[in-house]
Amino acid sequence: MSNIIWYIIAYLVGGIPFGYLIAKYAAGINIKEHGSGNIGATNVLRVLKQKDPKKAKKLAALTLFLDAFKGAAVVLAAKFAGVCDATLWTLAVLAVIGHCFSPFLKFEGGKGVATTAGVLLVLVPKAVLVALVVWYLMAKYVRISSLSSLTAIIVGIASTYILYPNLSIQSHAPLWIIAFIVVYKHKENIYRLVTGQEKRVV
Repeated sequence: MSNIIWYIIAYLVGGIPFGYLIAKYAAGINIKEHGSGNIGATNVLRVLKQKDPKKAKKLAALTLFLDAFKGAAVVLAAKFAGVCDATLWTLAVLAVIGHCFSPFLKFEGGKGVATTAGVLLVLVPKAVLVALVVWYLMAKYVRISSLSSLTAIIVGIASTYILYPNLSIQSHAPLWIIAFIVVYKHKENIYRLVTGQEKRVV
């Protein structure tokens, strides 16, 4: 299978809007028209808990899992197919781009945190564990989803310089490209954080 086909697959699989589909078919809600309008797990939880708190938690958890799984699945599939490391990293970036700019939602999408965790769990698993610990602590004590996610992404990627100082592709650039995309998708959250308007997760 040529690399270009893998690139297309990574983008399309990454673009599957699980949060949108789950909210629509499991709760009858167009998640893009409620809350922050985001298709990620946080907005699924916020919006759906108004109707059914218990169901909302399950559907949000499912959204989180599937968004991470799709990223991990496409990179794993390519890895098992014998694709080279440079291509694997390109697939990781494209899967995140697909989620953030989904071809199925007129190139709109989520913020890429879960999908980033999924692709990096395959490529730099120890760094993902660091990020998860940071995210858990921030989510528990600060309770601001966007700040927790952004902090975890940056700390996790920075930790790769210690945990993976010699990546096989001889560069950490794909990691920072992913970080840039995720931070860009959080630009409105960052504005609200700076102005003190960002809401806490209750």
